[in-house]
Amino acid sequence: MKIGKIVTLVLGIGLFVYSAIHFVQGIILWAAVKLIIGTGLITITFMKNRYGQIIFGHLAIVAGCMLVTAGIYYVPMIAESVKANNGQIPILLIFAMPLFWGFFSIFGGICAIYHGFCRCVRHDWSV
Repeated sequence: MKIGKIVTLVLGIGLFVYSAIHFVQGIILWAAVKLIIGTGLITITFMKNRYGQIIFGHLAIVAGCMLVTAGIYYVPMIAESVKANNGQIPILLIFAMPLFWGFFSIFGGICAIYHGFCRCVRHDWSV
């Protein structure tokens, strides 16, 4: 197994275990997102054909939609935080919000689906 596949598998299993911990703690939304992404990464590891990337892409889009929905829900709280900080938004606050990671996940899912059909990523071309 290549080193990239091993890293993908370890990351997927780590997210899977971390999601179980969040389910026990009652943090259901974050547990579901971690479970979806971890399952997708494990799927990529064991599927040799393009379907692993396509399945992962669809799972990433679902997780991204969940994060965008949560981010929209948090907008009033973020607005109060920005107002209390003299109208300035720290860059770390942007990277910590689910709306940012939701769009990141959606576009990453689209990219994974696209590369599921791309011959250059799958090394499917014949010379």
